[in-house]
Amino acid sequence: MLLDINGKMVSATEECVGPMRLSQEPIQVLLVFAKEDSQSDAFWWACDRAGFRCNIARTPESAVECFLDKHHEIIIIDGRHSRYFEPEAVCRMIRATKPSENTVILAVVPQKPSDQEEPSVLPLLCAGFSRRFVENNSVSACYNELIQMEHGEVRCQFKLRACNSIFTALEHCQEAVEITSEDHIIQYVNPAFERMMGYHKGELIGKELTELPKSDKNRADLLDTINNCIKKGKEWQGIYYARKKSGDSIQQHVRITPVIGQGGKIRHFVAIKRPHIDNNNQLHKFNKEERYSGEHSHSECYSLRHRDRRKDSMDDRSVSSRSSDAPSLQNRRYSSVARIHSMTIEAPITKVINIINAAQESSPVTVAEALDRVLEILRTTELYSPQLASKEDDPHTSDLVGGLMSDGLRRLSGNEYVFCKNMSQSQLAIPVTLNDVPPNIAEMLNDEECWEFNILELEAATHKRPLTYLGLKICTSFGVCEFLNCSEATLRSWLQLIEASYHSSNSYHNSTHAADVLHATAYFLRKERVKSSLDQLDEVAALIAAAVHDVDHPGRTNSFLCNAGSELAILYNDTAVLESHHAALAFQLTVRDSKSNIFKNIDRTQFRTLRQAIIDMVLATEMTRHFEHVSKFVNSINKPMAAIEETSTSSMNSDCEGQANIRNSPENRLLIKRMLIKCADVANPCRPLELCIEWAGRISEEYFAQTDEEKRQGLPVVMPVFDRNTCSVPKSQISFIDYFITDMFDAWDGKSKKFSCVLCFSLRGGFPRSVLSHFLLCFHFNRVECS
Repeated sequence: MLLDINGKMVSATEECVGPMRLSQEPIQVLLVFAKEDSQSDAFWWACDRAGFRCNIARTPESAVECFLDKHHEIIIIDGRHSRYFEPEAVCRMIRATKPSENTVILAVVPQKPSDQEEPSVLPLLCAGFSRRFVENNSVSACYNELIQMEHGEVRCQFKLRACNSIFTALEHCQEAVEITSEDHIIQYVNPAFERMMGYHKGELIGKELTELPKSDKNRADLLDTINNCIKKGKEWQGIYYARKKSGDSIQQHVRITPVIGQGGKIRHFVAIKRPHIDNNNQLHKFNKEERYSGEHSHSECYSLRHRDRRKDSMDDRSVSSRSSDAPSLQNRRYSSVARIHSMTIEAPITKVINIINAAQESSPVTVAEALDRVLEILRTTELYSPQLASKEDDPHTSDLVGGLMSDGLRRLSGNEYVFCKNMSQSQLAIPVTLNDVPPNIAEMLNDEECWEFNILELEAATHKRPLTYLGLKICTSFGVCEFLNCSEATLRSWLQLIEASYHSSNSYHNSTHAADVLHATAYFLRKERVKSSLDQLDEVAALIAAAVHDVDHPGRTNSFLCNAGSELAILYNDTAVLESHHAALAFQLTVRDSKSNIFKNIDRTQFRTLRQAIIDMVLATEMTRHFEHVSKFVNSINKPMAAIEETSTSSMNSDCEGQANIRNSPENRLLIKRMLIKCADVANPCRPLELCIEWAGRISEEYFAQTDEEKRQGLPVVMPVFDRNTCSVPKSQISFIDYFITDMFDAWDGKSKKFSCVLCFSLRGGFPRSVLSHFLLCFHFNRVECS
């Protein structure tokens, strides 16, 4: 562990490109080329691809001036044409400046004919160059050279630049620091370690840890547990008794961090030690010995004896600095941390981790190792994300699930995918007059309460405007206008505005998909178990969320937008990019014009509650948290309700009342609404077969188009299996059904007492089991056989 510039301990195993930087800014490169040619252009584009900032200087004087202004990490000097300037002279001019001490300077040398002897690099090295590059105007070759320099000399220079500051920080650190080699030979101890343990560094450096006396207060297998942990490259922390030079034992809180070198091998171990925070008597004794060692004044000794009036507490001045009479913030951290930990502000997962840590201390080695693995899993932020099989085992599943659940990859090219739909007022004008619904459409809408309702027929009959017509019918049946206190004309204008903001050019994410999700949402809301759990505000929020949940969707995934560095990805920090955009744009469009503002007549409190519910449901459609939402629904609703059914010995009324209490709690109503819109959003495989097949083809076409564009722009291909020339649509749907649909709809269906009774399909007679759906899909597409 090392100190950062704010005095905090940072892990030495973390890759530290610029340890003394306040922020991780891009590496700066200076090109010194007298004339622009293919070689300078190649380095320019290579810098762009690597994400480096680049400047160009044409003369030695401007090169030095620019360098003194920017302090570039890499300088590339053209050494092919001496008639413009002498590259060695330019290098010496730059090396004469103070900032160049940690700069890597590259010489571009001409390519020699094969029959000529290779010239010596010694003159270049003597002039101050770090390395040379034989002329090659390939962007890839220049890119590789830059990346090698970044991972080699540049990072080494960053670390060397910081060494003096880091060791100065270690010398003044109040925590004891001990650094050993991979063979546990002591390489360094700081003054705080000397004071704590009573040794002088000359007595320790070069000795093996096994040569130092051990305290007999530790449990027998503790050292084996520590060694087994750190040899695997993992950090260990816990309570350890150490023996001081005087022979006394001191209880310490110890953190040992392996330092990983090149090749992934452990090179050093860094141990941070401090007196155990809960043992005030031990800490007091340690400070007392230190102060009477002759290094402190009489006034400092007096501050040692000054006790706080609170029982078992010590005054802040009892741990003071060697160099100052005034107590510092660092010196006060022990008592303040103790007070913080005495407060009940820990998160539940932190409490669990603390309990396991405590259990490890008295556990055998095998149990401690198993608990260590548990802690490793618990500390991850992806607790609900399954670990997928390798691509060799199931490339369809890996690509589909990985692509849908990825927050976005690191941008790997300079290409920009900027999605911004400019909607003029004329584009948002009302497309049709809806005073009277045409008879053929009205007849279709008579069946909208049936699960088998054919949304594709409505799409054709309305000329790709099904959302407005279906939305009017559904919102009327749920009393949306009455709840919002708005006119039907306002609702009609709003539906037309939202529908116009969907991209009709998308094969899948268009207003027909929004209408389909709205239909499924209304279907679920009419089921008794759902209806009894939600109030009208929840229903209205669910219907609005369904209508807007994909508004202005570009037909590309979140990962694509992040890789392409789109404006939306930058705006939303690569996190739930599309879902955040859908929710935000829906409200922007709604409040823009009074004629379509369905919220204009409700009071502020009700609007805030409604708005929060809509946003939460739209964000729930993001797939990265899919398993989290499903797991919470099962554990918070399904399992407690099933337990009541199994254990209840009282009347049926009390049984139903207990289940209703579970469903109607605010937290669980939130989970129900999230699960409702998630099921509605991906209900295509549960629809009648002809609809299921059509939707499968549409979503595959969008993924094909994305893969085509990724290849065209040189972006990372998020889902390589979706290549229109090789992809098996049935297999991709099978993977989607197996990983996302089956368990989620089983949970939504409720198993024991059908939660929503949603699944009663004429073709399947219930929820589609995978074997039947696999067979039907493969039979229809006639691509490949599936086992």
